[in-house]
Amino acid sequence: MTFYSIPPLLTLCCFFGLAVLTIFRGSRTKTNFLFFTICILGSFLYIDILFAFNVKSEKIALWVSRTDHFFIVYVFPVYIHFFHAYLNISGRKWLIRSAYAYAFILMCVTPTPYYIESMQKHYFGYFAKGGIFYPFFGLAALFVTLYVLVLLLNAIRKETNSSHKNRLKYLFAGFGFMGLMNGLNVFPVYGYSVYPPGNLSFVPLIIFAVGLFKHDLLDMGILIKKSLVYSLLTAFLTCLYALIIIMANKVIKNFNFSDSIYFPICFFLLIAFVFGPLKSKIQVFIDGIFYKGKYDYQKTIKRVSQLIVSVLDYEEIGKLLMDTVVDTMKVRHCALFLRDTSGSSFINLSIRGEQTDRERSILMNKDTCVIKFMKNHRQPVMIKNLKQKISSPEIKDVLKDMDGLGAEIVLPMIFEENLNGFIVLGEKLSGDLFTREDMDLLETLAGQSSLAVENARSYKLLNDLNENLEKKVEERTTDLKYALSEKERTQEMLIRSESLAAIGQLVAGVAHELNNPLTTVTSLVQATIEDIDQWDKQQPFDPELIDDLKFADKELGRAKSIVASLLGLSRQTQTYSEAVSINSVVKDALRIMHNQYKHHGLEIVENYDRDLPDIQGNFANLGQVALNIIQNAIQSVVHNKGVIYLDTWFDSDKSQVVFSCKDTGPGIPESIRKDIFKPFFTTKEVGRGTGLGLYICHEIVRKHGGTLKLRDSDGPGAVFEVKLPIDGKS
Repeated sequence: MTFYSIPPLLTLCCFFGLAVLTIFRGSRTKTNFLFFTICILGSFLYIDILFAFNVKSEKIALWVSRTDHFFIVYVFPVYIHFFHAYLNISGRKWLIRSAYAYAFILMCVTPTPYYIESMQKHYFGYFAKGGIFYPFFGLAALFVTLYVLVLLLNAIRKETNSSHKNRLKYLFAGFGFMGLMNGLNVFPVYGYSVYPPGNLSFVPLIIFAVGLFKHDLLDMGILIKKSLVYSLLTAFLTCLYALIIIMANKVIKNFNFSDSIYFPICFFLLIAFVFGPLKSKIQVFIDGIFYKGKYDYQKTIKRVSQLIVSVLDYEEIGKLLMDTVVDTMKVRHCALFLRDTSGSSFINLSIRGEQTDRERSILMNKDTCVIKFMKNHRQPVMIKNLKQKISSPEIKDVLKDMDGLGAEIVLPMIFEENLNGFIVLGEKLSGDLFTREDMDLLETLAGQSSLAVENARSYKLLNDLNENLEKKVEERTTDLKYALSEKERTQEMLIRSESLAAIGQLVAGVAHELNNPLTTVTSLVQATIEDIDQWDKQQPFDPELIDDLKFADKELGRAKSIVASLLGLSRQTQTYSEAVSINSVVKDALRIMHNQYKHHGLEIVENYDRDLPDIQGNFANLGQVALNIIQNAIQSVVHNKGVIYLDTWFDSDKSQVVFSCKDTGPGIPESIRKDIFKPFFTTKEVGRGTGLGLYICHEIVRKHGGTLKLRDSDGPGAVFEVKLPIDGKS
């Protein structure tokens, strides 16, 4: 194989590689089938050229060339047919039929000298010499090439979608110019010793391959990856290195230098200082072509993750997401739709990029086809993928919705099997397709955003609940304050009424207590008046008369103290700031109740602390407490003539005054001790007790900041203990 065989070999490799790729990755469409046919015919052509360049026999080269052109003549109709199918040109079928008929006529003459007359020997090898019918092949090649180039230029001019326009440009620069270069092979065919330009078709084919990988020209779903490009680059440089060694070996094999130690040293230096930097520069060049403006996937994800988890506002999430997508992907426009609170529709929350009429939709119903499609499939919706299934009626409706949104991709935001929203992306500004790396980033962003939106929605719900709760608590607090105020007022009225009822019950006994001394005093005063009227002024006073007056004075004093006690205990003041002597309270209560126990043979033992300090409180209310407790004690011991112990003392450690009432009665059963301070609880017979006595006593003591407790007794009976702070309410 000579040096001149390298270009056609590279072109053959390109055609063959594209054919294999179409078989294994291309879909079974008319366009891909026609493209595969072109690649096979191109492979036949360059197998023929390679064989002619390297064969020694002119006869064999002629036979191979005529046999090869038996099939190659069909490249013209297939070429036209392919571009008509690719550009969706439904008319001009007559042109395709005419081209196939024209090729069939040429095919009939290809085995004859009228098509290929003979093989000419050139410096690069054998090449066919055209016969009298070969110009018909050349004219057809020229017409088809110009026709296809015009078709592509018109399509590029009319196309508004940047992605589609880029695909057409690559097709124009690749397959369009490839046809033109092969048409120029007529020069050596007509005897001009010019290296066939078509042999360099690997250059436009490489450009086409770049577009095929970068823009998925044939909808094979293959998008180029950096690792693949670098692997191909390494393989290419390795082949180039091997080729240089082969060529160098042929050039210098007749020199002794090849056997010298300096030969491998020179090649080592060549690799170290030429191929290393060359590979780096080619990598930079490739990055400039394929990955210009590309993002760092890991850094983008990390940055967005750190920001989005701390955002709890829909507007901020939308702005952050739109900025990230538009700035990273370089798309024309991007929109975020979120499910509303009712769940019946999706609202356009945020928009970034170029505004289009199709993008102005603010509200989308949940029954929209594209939304149903996302709910069913739970994966990104891409126009490129949908167009491969255009035959389905459902897909047509989805495509219509996508067109209404101006969307190339719609990304669902799924959280716990629910569609929270979706992200709409327009085409890229560069016209490039979305790569697998792009989709990985976008799907990750959609997942993070869905979680962030759910967090924001939960936070808003909690915040609203908190605000409503605070409002309700405030309302309930107002109601509670009013209820407590009413309770206090009702309780005060209850205490007053109970106090008046208790005083009323004691009035009869007090009246009897007052009646005795007053009757005695009245009799003594009347007798004294009579004695004074009959008194002889010359005679001194009778000593008995003086004793009677003293006794009358004593009885009047006793009546006065009873009345004072009654007045003190029946006052209806609400102040809690007067100085109160607990000893006086207990004594007054005992004095008023004297009539209830004096005839029953009870013993009351009084033990008061003389140095007891006064407390701040309400004398009448505390008197009611003492009355009630002492009355209960009297009632418990009245039948067995027991003993009642009344004690007061001062607890200096707690600054409390203590009043204790202990009786020797039957006591209070353990089973009802927890209920004795509850309102309306009583063990007395119906009509003999309201069950409010101890409850009211407990509330009065509580208002004074003290405690009323039933304490365990050392012996029989019950012990009630009242503790009151000396500074009043606590």
